[in-house]
Amino acid sequence: MKTRRIGKTKLEVTEFSFGAAALGGLYRACPREQAMETLQAAWDSGIRYFDVAPWYGLGLAERRVGDFLRDQPDASFVLSTKVGRLLRPVPTGTVPDYSYVDPLSFDADYDYSYDGIMRSVEFSYARLGLNRIDILYVHDIGGYTHGAAKNAVYQKQLLDSGVKALEELKSSGAISAFGLGVNEVPVCLDVMRHADLDCILLAGRYTLLDRSAVAELLPLCRQKGTSLVVGGVFNSGILATGPVPGSHFDYMPATEEVLAKVGAMEAIAKRHGVPLAAAAMQFPLRDPIVASVLIGTAKASSLTRNMEIVAPQLPDSIYGEFEPYTLVAPPLGAEAVRV
Repeated sequence: MKTRRIGKTKLEVTEFSFGAAALGGLYRACPREQAMETLQAAWDSGIRYFDVAPWYGLGLAERRVGDFLRDQPDASFVLSTKVGRLLRPVPTGTVPDYSYVDPLSFDADYDYSYDGIMRSVEFSYARLGLNRIDILYVHDIGGYTHGAAKNAVYQKQLLDSGVKALEELKSSGAISAFGLGVNEVPVCLDVMRHADLDCILLAGRYTLLDRSAVAELLPLCRQKGTSLVVGGVFNSGILATGPVPGSHFDYMPATEEVLAKVGAMEAIAKRHGVPLAAAAMQFPLRDPIVASVLIGTAKASSLTRNMEIVAPQLPDSIYGEFEPYTLVAPPLGAEAVRV
């Protein structure tokens, strides 16, 4: 599989990468054997960049990804995890419902400070059982997750001392790159005014459907040499399933407007004889600022199917037909969007 460089670093990642949220039991249980089979399918498809986070299954996904990668040659993969949440143990059966099924018995506290980030890295080493983390993303900073008032506190933590921790980790060689792992554009613009980021893992905002990143973020990334890793290319599933009953967009039931737009996109894809999902997966890589497209699943069969449909390269001419049906996320209000 082809690789692309992360920012101005020497780190190269495969154009498609694996996101491990579902291996932590997101929305449905993921037994260990199933998780290992899915990771093996990703490896067999040529993927060599794996992304995880303490939040995914409250430590469970990190343990599983670490167990798998520990058996691979040391220099053969790239690994990213995230900081911003610290896990603490809680009594069995008292884990709050964060949409993870059968997570480990921990809860999470937000901490974007110097000490919080350094502690998070040490805890991740222990859960992963690995002695190397290549990329650190600051996870879910921003009003989308916290709302305006709380994020003002957390963003101050990050800018006052958290960025210093990331810079020290990079300068010491402990990591090769750092950035943000978020679902919104505004916080990326805010942080980039104060810090030089190597990369941003942006979920759902530079997709075939949602072009929220195009107006300001992509030009700023080009100017600063910051790479994008694009997650959520199916926008919570609707670009994979089409506008079927019960389909979701941006973690919520799709509105009539979104259903109509995706229906029009699906008709275009069918006219060209290609799956809409293939266009969704290939679209971000048309821009050289995008280093990788992150694919997340807990099923080996789904992973294999997705990688098979992107093998034939779609013609550039098809993408112009989708343009009239794109959208931009509405401005964030004062309250958290994803609670």
